[in-house]
Amino acid sequence: VISTGCVYSYLVLIGDSGVGKSNLLSRFTRNEFNLESKSTIGVEFATRSIQVDGKTVKAQIWDTAGQERYRAITSAYYRGAVGALLVYDIAKHLTYENVERWLKELRDHADSNIVIMLVGNKSDLRHLRAVPTDEARTFAEIYRIVSQKQMSDRRDNDMSPSNNVVNIQVQPTENKPKMQCCQSI
Repeated sequence: VISTGCVYSYLVLIGDSGVGKSNLLSRFTRNEFNLESKSTIGVEFATRSIQVDGKTVKAQIWDTAGQERYRAITSAYYRGAVGALLVYDIAKHLTYENVERWLKELRDHADSNIVIMLVGNKSDLRHLRAVPTDEARTFAEIYRIVSQKQMSDRRDNDMSPSNNVVNIQVQPTENKPKMQCCQSI
């Protein structure tokens, strides 16, 4: 949707409860981090305007609850989203194991041209890493996911996951394969 020179993008953050989706949202939209953040109930959102290829993109990012009891509510927000950040905690292997289920749910409910980025979160816990980088790369290969390295070679601006998804979405649609996916480990 283009209005008054702005491009509007609607993104969703999905993944297990406790993987840091709310703090990703807070960091991207307000440059804040809260160690005491509470679990999201239902959905919450925030907005940030960024510059992409000389265009102002207003990114609305929806933080969805990771608990099972909210699945029916949160999956309704997938449809219409131009991008999704599929988040797992690098220090908790179970959250990574659930990525495949989240990806299936996303593909079942989202539009076919959604851009998906796999995000290994909590890099400050590298010393507790339970998900080896190679394991996440293997997952990326199985699902034919574009690598973060390939994305960084194409861009010279902010490399946050949200910016990456917004950047891809602003590209002409004829250059985008259906159900795009990439990784940030």
